[in-house]
Amino acid sequence: MRKNRSTIERLLIGAALLLTAPQAGAGWWDDLFGGSDSAKQQIEEAKSRLDQNRERVRQLSDSDLATGLKQTLENGVGHAVETLGTTDGFLKNQRVSIPLPDRLRRMDKALRKIGQGKYADQFVVTLNRAAEAAVPQTADVLKDSIRQMTFADARQIVQGPDDAATRYLQKTGAEQLRSKITPIVKNATDTAGATRAYKTILDKLSFMSSYIRVEDYDIDRYITDKTLDGLFTLIAEQEKRIREDPRARTTQLLKDVFR
Repeated sequence: MRKNRSTIERLLIGAALLLTAPQAGAGWWDDLFGGSDSAKQQIEEAKSRLDQNRERVRQLSDSDLATGLKQTLENGVGHAVETLGTTDGFLKNQRVSIPLPDRLRRMDKALRKIGQGKYADQFVVTLNRAAEAAVPQTADVLKDSIRQMTFADARQIVQGPDDAATRYLQKTGAEQLRSKITPIVKNATDTAGATRAYKTILDKLSFMSSYIRVEDYDIDRYITDKTLDGLFTLIAEQEKRIREDPRARTTQLLKDVFR
């Protein structure tokens, strides 16, 4: 294992030297790798792939890059909305399921101690149902944010990490999304009965009324935050899939941008 790790370290050093000191004397290869032609070839191939990728990106027009990334995000939004905006889309998806707020955990414990745990369970269901009801109405808001991407943004994002486009969407649109989604979530919360379920719990825990008040907890904001977290989680997953799996690139432009 030590020998393999040492080889990898030397390969990385060699790659750095290739990129930063291409005119270095020929003898440094022998000093670094003990005359290993195989190691030199691996680094040459890695450098060649890097150069090809950079050249490919340079050759793509600003319009193509921006359009390709917008298609990636729109694909991710569509996937997220379709997956989460259905019954149990949040509730039965462990990656995004909405639990009781941390500050209400003692309420859950108190209910279970008196044999009324079903009310806590019902409350969790209504939290997730509110998110599921709100998600389909977020698609247009998300797509409006995507359309604001600039050519400069696109060139930076395409060479970024697997979730670079999703991070861009979070950075540029999260606050605007929150302000627009909150009324949607509030309506969904009322429809799903989350606030009503919460008040039912408080009635069951009347002996704790001096410690827990419904006015102290912004359920709508909590659901809004969790809804956005779930959306961006699935958008990022779809972006990564498009970047890594050629089968996920459903248009020629996506194939050109991420090949």
